Amino acid sequence: MSKRGIVLYMHVHQPLRVRQYSVFDTAENHDYFDEQDQNTDRNNERVLRKVADKSYRPMNALLEKLLATHSEFKVSLSITGTFIEQAEKWAPDVLDSFKRLVATGRVEIVSETYYHSLAFFYSREEFERQVEMHRDKVRELFNVETTVFRNTELSYNDELAKWADGYGFKGILAEGWDPILQWRSPNHVYRPPNTTNIKLLLKNYRLSDDLAFRFSNKDWAQWPLSADTYSEWANESIRDSPLVNLFMDYETFGEHQWADTGIFEFFESFVGKWLDNPDNTFYTTSEAIDAHEAVGEISMPNTVTWADSERDLTAWLGNSMQQEALRHLYALEDQIIRTGDMELIGDWRKLQTSDHVYYMCTKWFTDGDVHAYFSPYESPYDAFLYFMNALRDIRYRLSEYHKHGGFHG
Repeated sequence: MSKRGIVLYMHVHQPLRVRQYSVFDTAENHDYFDEQDQNTDRNNERVLRKVADKSYRPMNALLEKLLATHSEFKVSLSITGTFIEQAEKWAPDVLDSFKRLVATGRVEIVSETYYHSLAFFYSREEFERQVEMHRDKVRELFNVETTVFRNTELSYNDELAKWADGYGFKGILAEGWDPILQWRSPNHVYRPPNTTNIKLLLKNYRLSDDLAFRFSNKDWAQWPLSADTYSEWANESIRDSPLVNLFMDYETFGEHQWADTGIFEFFESFVGKWLDNPDNTFYTTSEAIDAHEAVGEISMPNTVTWADSERDLTAWLGNSMQQEALRHLYALEDQIIRTGDMELIGDWRKLQTSDHVYYMCTKWFTDGDVHAYFSPYESPYDAFLYFMNALRDIRYRLSEYHKHGGFHG
């Protein structure tokens, strides 16, 4: 009989934000990402160093302590290529601490796109290239293979599951959204339709979002949340099922929920309380998949994500600016790839990071405050303007490439 377990999965990501890139920079300055103003949240180095101090260093230290204290404690992480590249430059000690975590054998790396892109919905070839780039980077840094997949922003549909199954992944992650689940619980392993081997793990969004979004909200009826209360909720949730899947951003700890909210002490205490019960454990994503059979099939023909009240792609594709930006970006794919120019290809790929179009979101109702909190721009229109100016310069660089020698091969 398998133990009842928590699957704790956290996502580590920082985009390379586009600087205040004006029309006068195009054809003159090809650097889209290095904001000179040190005091703005468009300055990628400043943001990375700030979040490293607030979140990555203290949370990694806490995870190391918990792994040393509790033999049953385990965690799964996905770490984007854009985060890794910035950490290599500005916080190599943070990467070293992630390596130590993985070296314990109880921290699993989950596969994803290197550039945190929405390429699956625009170009299967580019999507697969980025998945392979990420797997290669994980091998190089951590010396492990990835067997479970998550797509950017947990965006998921049946077609993606079929792709991941054919690609050899044994598991895939998605949002456990009520309109899809209906009477069923997210606390079981499921099987996507028309697949052979792959299993589906679904986020328990209520318990996950209690930490990710509500923990420090003094207007929340459950504030302040104690480890005892949260442990009771988790135990109650798992009474008739084997798993609680807690999926959230890594930056929940220390950045979205600041240290002075008590989030770190709460989490340490909760892990101890959960494991005080000998029937309880933690699983990595792959262990949960290996330990439990699928209880049924879940179909998501339409794309579901973990964002906003609608749980769809409208945070990234909901307005004409966002749609136009991505359409023009991916229209350049064949020409860009055929140049073989790795600097040009790299800049084009950095512009694929989904955060760029997220900053262009104009949904100012239930989720507007969330979008405003995360954006480094004065307005969604500024985000669009700087992005399109950078894209204009990408086109200029392509034309220069044609002019001075054409394509290889």
